[in-house]
Amino acid sequence: MEVLSGKLKVAVVQSSGPFLDRAGCLDRALDWIAQAGREKVKLLAFPEGFIPGHPVWFHFHPVTGRQSLDWSARLFENAVEVDGPEVDAIRAAAKKAGTYVVIGVCEREAGTTGTLFNTQLFIDDGGRLLGKRQKLVPTVGERIVHAPGRGDMLPVFPTPIGRLSGLLCGENANSLAVFALAAQGTQIHVASWPNHFATNEHPMAEAIHFNTLSLSYQASCFVLNACGVITKDLREQLPYSQGDHAFLGNALNGGGSSIVGAGSTIIAGPMPGDEEGLLIADIELGDCVAAKVVHDYSGHYNRADVFTLTVRSPQYQIAERVPEQPPKSKPARRAKAPASPTGDGA
Repeated sequence: MEVLSGKLKVAVVQSSGPFLDRAGCLDRALDWIAQAGREKVKLLAFPEGFIPGHPVWFHFHPVTGRQSLDWSARLFENAVEVDGPEVDAIRAAAKKAGTYVVIGVCEREAGTTGTLFNTQLFIDDGGRLLGKRQKLVPTVGERIVHAPGRGDMLPVFPTPIGRLSGLLCGENANSLAVFALAAQGTQIHVASWPNHFATNEHPMAEAIHFNTLSLSYQASCFVLNACGVITKDLREQLPYSQGDHAFLGNALNGGGSSIVGAGSTIIAGPMPGDEEGLLIADIELGDCVAAKVVHDYSGHYNRADVFTLTVRSPQYQIAERVPEQPPKSKPARRAKAPASPTGDGA
């Protein structure tokens, strides 16, 4: 399915749901999807971990402290199973709105009592789940609660509105991950981001700006940056020190949603960190072709005889039953021939 040109309306959600409240976050997501439908948006992008929230407490609280452990347990209890009712509700909302939806969730692996993944779900305008991708390497404190994503989690989805891809937070700065998506011809890339970064990092809006302009330049694609915000819930519950209060009290440390054109310039946003809402833009897919004619870093502007990338996609099971094999029978012993009575072997 090749779609080389055509206009469509895209949007990003800058918002956060109630802290570690799966039902409340789902309601917010359904509201945003319905609003996008009323605005005739064809593709809607959500932040990282929108349901039920993201483990940002590790920026402030001791990893093994009682508060961190309590919140980690709540994260698991409120996480989403891909075959569960929450995803069914999002699929139904996407179908009703006639909108493609890419949403970040904390995914709980069915049948487990502790395994979580940081996941993006891709849903089409007919309510069908196109697939998912899991963050390959959880970042900083996420590693305490999120398992590494599996190696087949760098897909590009061909659709009637173009080829869609996604990465989560720091993955958008991973040059090899970006190249893998560019080599599959991504045209619209969803970069999902959390509520805020740690206090010792670049401000989130600044990091988004320089990382995703670069991503767009390398892949000749549109980038939809969807960010969370620092809500009243987070300002009241997360602080561990006085400095934390000051950091979280500045809403500009969150947010920064934007839409980047295929020519690596911002065409909408960035949104201030103290605002929630939809950021909407009209895009023309033909801009991807125009950009690649000049620099196609995974095509004619690459030297495949010099540079290649191998992406391994291992599949595994944590536990696998192997049927017991019957014991091997020993070969029958051959009887020795009797000795000749004459002793000459005749």
